[in-house]
Amino acid sequence: MGSGKTLVGALVAQRTGAAFFDLDHLVEDKAGLSIAEIFATHSVETFRALEKEMLPRALQPDTVVALGGGVAMDDDNWALISDRAVTVYLEVAFDLVWERIRQLPGRPLVAGRTASEVEALYNRRRARYERAAHRVDGNLPAGEVADQVIKLWSA
Repeated sequence: MGSGKTLVGALVAQRTGAAFFDLDHLVEDKAGLSIAEIFATHSVETFRALEKEMLPRALQPDTVVALGGGVAMDDDNWALISDRAVTVYLEVAFDLVWERIRQLPGRPLVAGRTASEVEALYNRRRARYERAAHRVDGNLPAGEVADQVIKLWSA
């Protein structure tokens, strides 16, 4: 949720020559709808089911994957992610996350919510994110974050 996963993931993939997948984009391609449209015309449960279906396809060897903020909250998904991937938490202060996402369209879990409501969601998710094998300071510029991720990935 606004940590820069897609941008950093794309940079890591570009700099290492690896394939790159953004799970949200895979879900949108599978559904033929944007995430906002999935939430509006179906449900959050439909979106989560599509995430769960597409996750194993994304988690391939030598591939960088940007995961949606909620996918790791499902225990089965987290087990699969932990088993198949080097997990990196892009740790970003909530104030910066809010600044990045508060006015962005297409974010159904943010639209119409107050900062305190979104911060509560951020805090619920953070406990799972902190179980990642590695943490990187996501408050830094994206290029520097990508460099740190590359070091962890190649270690």
